[in-house]
Amino acid sequence: MLKKRLILLIITLAITLFFNSPVFAFSNLEELKLKIKDQEKIIHKDEFNKWTKYNPTLEHQKNYKSKIENISHCDTTLILCSLLSRTVDGFHTKKIQQSSPDEEIIVSFLENLSEEINIEPVNASFSIKEGQAAAFSIEKDGMGIDLEKSKEKIMTLIQNQDFDRNEIELPYEILSPEIKSSDVNKMGIVELIGEGRSNFSGSTNNRIFNIQVASNKFNGLIIKPGEEFSFVEHLGPVDGENGYKQELVIKKNKTELDYGGGVCQVSTTVFRAAIYSGLEITARRNHAYPVHYYDPQGMDSTVYVPKPDLKFINNTGNHILIQYEINIPARELVFRFYGTKNGRRVDVDGPHITSRESDGSMETVFTQTVYDSNNITILSDVFKSSYDSPNNYPQPGQEVVLTEKPKNWSNGEWKDYKKAHGV
Repeated sequence: MLKKRLILLIITLAITLFFNSPVFAFSNLEELKLKIKDQEKIIHKDEFNKWTKYNPTLEHQKNYKSKIENISHCDTTLILCSLLSRTVDGFHTKKIQQSSPDEEIIVSFLENLSEEINIEPVNASFSIKEGQAAAFSIEKDGMGIDLEKSKEKIMTLIQNQDFDRNEIELPYEILSPEIKSSDVNKMGIVELIGEGRSNFSGSTNNRIFNIQVASNKFNGLIIKPGEEFSFVEHLGPVDGENGYKQELVIKKNKTELDYGGGVCQVSTTVFRAAIYSGLEITARRNHAYPVHYYDPQGMDSTVYVPKPDLKFINNTGNHILIQYEINIPARELVFRFYGTKNGRRVDVDGPHITSRESDGSMETVFTQTVYDSNNITILSDVFKSSYDSPNNYPQPGQEVVLTEKPKNWSNGEWKDYKKAHGV
């Protein structure tokens, strides 16, 4: 009796281990080293063991004797087995280990790895010297994991159980920059096509510092013909890790401290350069209320990562080179766009203040008209701006109690406000 119980226990334990303990192609490895060009990535077994799927199956083999497998296993249908199979066949059932690569898991792993490993190419940067464009920053090649070839390599290794070494070299490809220093003579950067100016008098040292940090992101930048330029995309993250200091910004219906106060001085100046260069504006928003840094009011552009953004299209037919100049004593920022005019002419009418209220709110308008070399209009746009009262965006410690209902408030909002503030 005891012997039978012991046999039954052994059978139960063996079957449990069989169906619940996966066997992996990398089971003998604690870690795996991935080499991509001159980079290395160490992967722990908990990660790379997920690359293999294990599907156990059973089959009858008369030369194999076992009493711990499933003696009721049937290769066909239960009816045929009950009629044609012998009971003894059940004691010749063998476990067959079938492993296969999990393509979905491998692809997901490689995609995540590429975000960590890949190096983006860097375009050449240019400046204007003695009236001609010249490279001041040479282009750099990038590198990216070849996802398809890497996937096939890993899957083949798993299928062939070919892991004599704990190292895999993943295929990669060299990523070439779009703009190279040798392209300078064929980009059509031959003259000034437009510039924007703004004055930041009254700015704190932190704000001036942020203006310089943000401006450097765009100096020497090339905009290709037909390309839609995104200010936010080229600006990148605005935080302490990227060199910005805290300064006042308009945020969440308040004027409060945050990293990057002063960036809008740059976006506003770039917007003006794009307007006077005759470029097509595709995204622009004015500030919530009039800010004296952006006089004349109506030609400003607020940005905040990830939106709102400033966007425009290079419609000149040639490349555009961006350069900036900052005059600290005069508190003036200038952005200049270089390219080829091709006889184009740009007329800007305004900005004009169309309405102004005693609380500081106002509305403005200006127009941009672009003519080709034959004096035919190729672009005509109207830019209207509506500014709220500065009183609705108090600075820290300077909250102002309103005595009149703002135009954009409902009667219910105004009633609740008066009750909360004792008006």
